[in-house]
Amino acid sequence: MAQDRKHVVEFLDRMLMDGSKLSSEEKLCSYKGVLYPITICRPETLQALETFEARRDDVIMTGYPKCGSHWLEGILNNLSITSAKYTEEEMKKRTDLEKELKITPRLEFGDPDKFKRMEKLPSRRIIITHLTPDILPKSVFRNKAKVLVLIRNPKDTLVSFFHFNNKMPIFPKRTWDAYFTDFMNGKVSWGSYFDFVKEWDKYIDNENVTAVNYEDLKENPNLEVKRIAKFLGFSLTEEEIQSVVEKSRFKTMKESGQETLGAFGDILFRKGSVGDWKTLFSESQNKEMDRKFEEYLAGTKLGAQIKYDIYCKI
Repeated sequence: MAQDRKHVVEFLDRMLMDGSKLSSEEKLCSYKGVLYPITICRPETLQALETFEARRDDVIMTGYPKCGSHWLEGILNNLSITSAKYTEEEMKKRTDLEKELKITPRLEFGDPDKFKRMEKLPSRRIIITHLTPDILPKSVFRNKAKVLVLIRNPKDTLVSFFHFNNKMPIFPKRTWDAYFTDFMNGKVSWGSYFDFVKEWDKYIDNENVTAVNYEDLKENPNLEVKRIAKFLGFSLTEEEIQSVVEKSRFKTMKESGQETLGAFGDILFRKGSVGDWKTLFSESQNKEMDRKFEEYLAGTKLGAQIKYDIYCKI
């Protein structure tokens, strides 16, 4: 698998190298008022997003950064491979085509011509992004692609994003207090966590959209993987579901991260735990986050699914 995904490793290694050459002021760009890391998200690519034509059988997974996107991506890929019963030769053909087409690991990554190249990918395409519905191509909703919205409690998301930010040369480094303030004000890459959840809450009753809760996935992976498979129309046995769960465990993916993702793998997978926010939050920061959540998300359906009182209260 490491050799099959060599083009992804090369892209990620180049991203890290390019980021290390930039000053803090040069690392981020702005598109429609939202910040993005310039080495992977060019404004012209974000502008060209509308040219992307989604298919009805596409699987679109969107999650705010550090909500577990790589973990859920692994689950979706294993579900797809298991359901389709691909042979090794078929898998090699698909990965060779991805390499030939220079497919990047996120929809918004790379050059603006990538969307034309993506038309040559066979169905069923699994497409991962960190984007809100207003930035995603309208074809996603017009063609009724299946959308999974990954959510995680905001306190753990913030702590995980802080550590990730300071390990990644594509982002300007910040102290904890400075990063906390930026996060609360939406002045971090991919914008506001609160806006992300609030915007996707408007779509959550759509029959082609479902939410996946990070904490639920950790607590009961078999049940959640089974639910995801049903939503996507994958027909799997209990044994196959269990196999997907075992292959997709956080510990398993972390151990294989360096092999499959190069130097980026060491940065990407940290703890994957619930409750790590308690190591960094001050009492005043705790209260500020509680107020912000209450104001923006407490009355929303996705806000309720985050289970804030369980995971974010001392």
